[in-house]
Amino acid sequence: MKSTKIAVDAGAESRVVILETGEEAFVALTKFANDAGITAASLTAIGAFEKATVGWFDFENKTYKKIEVAEQCEVLSAIGDIAVGDDGKASLHVHVVLGLPDGTTRGGHLLEGKVRPTLEVVLTDTPAQLRRKKRADLGIALIDIGAGNR
Repeated sequence: MKSTKIAVDAGAESRVVILETGEEAFVALTKFANDAGITAASLTAIGAFEKATVGWFDFENKTYKKIEVAEQCEVLSAIGDIAVGDDGKASLHVHVVLGLPDGTTRGGHLLEGKVRPTLEVVLTDTPAQLRRKKRADLGIALIDIGAGNR
């Protein structure tokens, strides 16, 4: 993984993070956010995966239904955010649309994605802190604007 700052504006920093073949995107981006001390950010990305798992949230069962994509796919669009989780570490929330060889798509919450050949991520972080808190009534963690955000 490589990264560089591409802009600084009123405390916000934009960076490009380039993931390489073989890296697992969700793990690599989480590690990057923790290492960089990012507490509030938005991200977009394009690239490709060798294989991926996306999820569709099932409210009734309070869990993600996994949708496996077991073939090379294009990351047509990825959009998400980073906040601080209940454990004090970076918590990513990323949705993707993946393009398949026949032109169909699969999409959902990014659970895993093995990069091949690259994933180009534009990340804009701010000096603020967003807090993601687990909601027992929903079974997922959501950004809570009133929970220790500065």
